[in-house]
Amino acid sequence: MIKFILGDITEDRGFDAIVNAANTSLLGGGGVDGAIHRAAGPGLLEECKKLGGCETGQAKITQGYNLPVRYVIHTPGPIWQGGNHGEASLLASSYRNAVALAISHGVKTLAFPSISTGVYAYPLEEAAKIAIATVLKEAEGSELSITFVLFDRKTYEIYCKVYEGGLYEDLNRNIR
Repeated sequence: MIKFILGDITEDRGFDAIVNAANTSLLGGGGVDGAIHRAAGPGLLEECKKLGGCETGQAKITQGYNLPVRYVIHTPGPIWQGGNHGEASLLASSYRNAVALAISHGVKTLAFPSISTGVYAYPLEEAAKIAIATVLKEAEGSELSITFVLFDRKTYEIYCKVYEGGLYEDLNRNIR
């Protein structure tokens, strides 16, 4: 199951876990990463320091601390460099590895932001296609329910358009 809502991913909506569009240091930053770190409190930063960073496309999991979730799954997405530097594969890997970690930790409800589309400048519609195709494929056959919590109306509308129009379907054959 997949849903889309407009809002703040740090608010209580009954999710077991949320995904943080992290940087590779895992030590907080701007955008959703900063919002998650601020809402979680200092315990999150302390645990993240012990993880030793995270490579782009990989994922690591921490407790939720002051957030209304059990877990935060951190995954650094790629910085857009024109599309010829493996960005699509790395972005799909971020979503794939986050879903795999969620499933392996017994998560039933998972919230994602739009990874790499803020300061990392990934083109929004292309990122939405990869995000939707990847999470649908990776969660298939599991009990995982996925919600994209999108912070601004433009992002929300593009994700809805991509999903409702089936614009991600051609990617399903090519995601890996």
